[in-house]
Parts: sequence; C-alpha cells; structure tokens
Amino acid sequence: MSRPAAQAAAGALLVSAGVAAAYVVITTPSLRRLVVGSTRLWLGSSVPAYLLREIGRAWVESDRTA
Repeated sequence: MSRPAAQAAAGALLVSAGVAAAYVVITTPSLRRLVVGSTRLWLGSSVPAYLLREIGRAWVESDRTA
C-alpha cells in the first residue's frame, strides 16, 4: 500500500470513528449532558484566558510610551 493510500485509509477510519462516537453521544442523554457541561466549562475557562493573554501581548507589542 502506498503512503497516500494509507493516509487516505487512516483518514477515512478516523472520520468514521468520529461519526460513530458523535452518534453515541447524541443518542445517549447522560453522555449528551456530560459533553454539554464539559463544553461550557471549557469555553468558560479557556476562551477568556486566551483573550486576556492576547490582549496583554497586544499591549506589550504596541510599545506604548506614557
């Protein structure tokens, strides 16, 4: 099997596994609640931290002189 064919097969396998996992999560209420709660927690903590880091970096790079 050539390298491109192996990469295509691996990609197809990963996509099918992702679709199967998404189906199980969507059709199982307890897993759906877990995923929604985890997503809220992740978005509530990592996005503000990222924005603060970027704002701080932009402030430093702007080289403001008082």
